[in-house]
Amino acid sequence: MNTQSENSKQLKDLVKEKYAQIADQSKEANASGCCGATGCCTVDEALMVDDYSKLEGYVPDADLGLGCGLPTQFAKISEGDTVVDLGSGAGNDCFVARSLTGEKGKVIGVDFTEKMVEKARLNAGKLGFDNVEFRLGDIENLPMASETADVVVSNCVLNLVPNKKKAFEETYRVLKSGGHFSISDIVLEGDLPEELRKAAEMYAGCVSGAIQKQDYLDIVEKAGFVNMTVQKEKEIVLPDDSLLAYLPKDEIPAFRAKAKILSITVYGEKPADKTGCCSPGCCN
Repeated sequence: MNTQSENSKQLKDLVKEKYAQIADQSKEANASGCCGATGCCTVDEALMVDDYSKLEGYVPDADLGLGCGLPTQFAKISEGDTVVDLGSGAGNDCFVARSLTGEKGKVIGVDFTEKMVEKARLNAGKLGFDNVEFRLGDIENLPMASETADVVVSNCVLNLVPNKKKAFEETYRVLKSGGHFSISDIVLEGDLPEELRKAAEMYAGCVSGAIQKQDYLDIVEKAGFVNMTVQKEKEIVLPDDSLLAYLPKDEIPAFRAKAKILSITVYGEKPADKTGCCSPGCCN
């Protein structure tokens, strides 16, 4: 195994371990850390997490306070759509999506943390939903056929994936021709201090895994998506008390002047097949 593969596996193992712990915690406990990473820092929940409680389909037991946006609100989900949620956690976005796609639609959540999948399935069972399904799987190798989804959503997850290029290629693969995605994520403008980037807890807390905003958008475009737009953007300002764990106090002003942590919600479309063919070669 080469060094890059080893690093990728280590990061995945780290995130899986952290989110297995988070699955057993309350939303309030998760909100006390960076995107749920217990003990990494004390961050006001409002800095990262948007309020789901007023959205139709909201299920409090499925809300672990781990998101950084409201992708389902921007995802243009229609009745009867098949929706795939990447990194579905306890099912929060899936249940909101289900309220939009209705009984005629289908929602598939994918997560690679066993405890999260178990918790999501338990929540779906309590609700009696037979068109919401949760699968154990890796976003870099999604456990579903090509051209399955009308819509893909994800909330503060792809920044944790080591190979973002592969993740967006997989997103493209599973979308139907003419389908689209809406994904909320953490990105950067400017460089994080090395101490902050290396911090394992901050990685699991969704900050150190982030890449530059323009690099992120370039990956999306190179995957083949068109009509891309940033639907929402907000700056996340970490308190001085949090930064002191990683930076000397006198370096904090310089950090704030040259670097920003942003929550963005990005939209993109898979180009429609204009040939009218059902599959490659069918028109020959």
